[in-house]
Amino acid sequence: MDENNNNNQNRQTDRNVKHRGRSLWKTAIVAFVSAILGVAIAYAGFTHMGSSVPDTASKSGPGTTEVSNTKVNTSSTMSKAYNKVDNAVVSVVNLQKQKQNSSSDGSLNSIFGDLFGDSGNDDSGNSSDSGSSDSQGTDGNSTDGSTNGSSSSKSDSNKLEEYSEGSGVIYAKQNGKGYIVTNNHVVSGSDSLEIILKDGTKLTGKLVGSDATTDLAVIEIDGNKVPATATFGNSDNLTPGDTVIAIGSPLGSQYATSVTQGIISATNRTVDTQDQTTGQTTGEATVLQTDAAINPGNSGGPLVDSAGQVIGINSMKLASNTDGSSVEGMGFAIPSNEVVKIINELVKNGKVSRPSLGIRVVDLNQISDDSQQTLKLPDSVTQGVVVYSTESGSVAKKAGLKKNDVIVKLDNKKVSSVADLHNALYSHSVGDTASLQFYRDGKLQTVKVHLTQKTTE
Repeated sequence: MDENNNNNQNRQTDRNVKHRGRSLWKTAIVAFVSAILGVAIAYAGFTHMGSSVPDTASKSGPGTTEVSNTKVNTSSTMSKAYNKVDNAVVSVVNLQKQKQNSSSDGSLNSIFGDLFGDSGNDDSGNSSDSGSSDSQGTDGNSTDGSTNGSSSSKSDSNKLEEYSEGSGVIYAKQNGKGYIVTNNHVVSGSDSLEIILKDGTKLTGKLVGSDATTDLAVIEIDGNKVPATATFGNSDNLTPGDTVIAIGSPLGSQYATSVTQGIISATNRTVDTQDQTTGQTTGEATVLQTDAAINPGNSGGPLVDSAGQVIGINSMKLASNTDGSSVEGMGFAIPSNEVVKIINELVKNGKVSRPSLGIRVVDLNQISDDSQQTLKLPDSVTQGVVVYSTESGSVAKKAGLKKNDVIVKLDNKKVSSVADLHNALYSHSVGDTASLQFYRDGKLQTVKVHLTQKTTE
């Protein structure tokens, strides 16, 4: 029995020895193969590192090179959009006779005169003086506009000289005429208009009509000279983040049809607009905000979507904040839906008619403390607009408004400034009846005004 057990143990020991022997052989073989592969890889790496760069081919001799003939398709969606519009984009040159600017004495009389037509505005809203400006402003900040040229001191007062330059876009060709939309501040005060096409052709433009409130104008040219027309897209379909391009003549026609790309930053941005002469805020505009670069001279040029449609007319930019800090990438364009509405009325009537109260007013906060004491306002009233005068036969005169009345509300809209009054008034149509609240001798009164009078300012 013991002998059998010993024999079994011996056989088991022999099997274990043989198994360990085979494992050792396997380990040795794997190690050997790995070593061979490592040497081969290292050799290949050293061989590669040590290989020389092949000579570059050149037909012109040692040390020279050549341009590759490989063609790359760089066309993009926005470059295609640009190609749909570029031939319709023009430069608009404002030509004026040499004139003498009258200085303002800074008094209330001069402020009222500038604001309410004593400077000689014609029916189309264009100033007959030479005070054309690039500012269709935003809260006192620097804005985009036409590029102002310097006036010459030549004695010939009838000689036309370049006063400013902006952009525009041809949107229609009908009945032998071409129609261009641009900004009102680009053409304001012009004695003549010169249109420069993309190919450099110069044409004479005729002002069809303009609207200072929306800062839009329409110019007419010979239809036979129209190279292309642009189409308007629906600005209501825009969303923040949509890619757009701005096309125009920054710094003048030497950079005509320059294109910059950006996005829609906001679709319903409200900005203040200012009187071009006094700088006083006169209203508000709802505009598109974009970070596409807009520079002086881009005013009146198109903002274009990826389909090659005009979805806005570039009008202004913010260059500095109220604290004086610089601002980048804040340009504004008039939405295409508003543009189409206004330019159609300008072509039809030469002007845009809106309700008018027939009064001259100024912001309460612009009145000196001594003058405010004569108004006898309650201490709680710190904002409103002061009536300076009423026109004979005006709806305000008929309603009983007088000088020194302080308007604080029109219908349910609070009136804190001239801008508020304009916005509330222009929300009505000619023929409407509105309720007007005002203080007279410290007492709050309410009257009904029938908005039968029209204004083109």
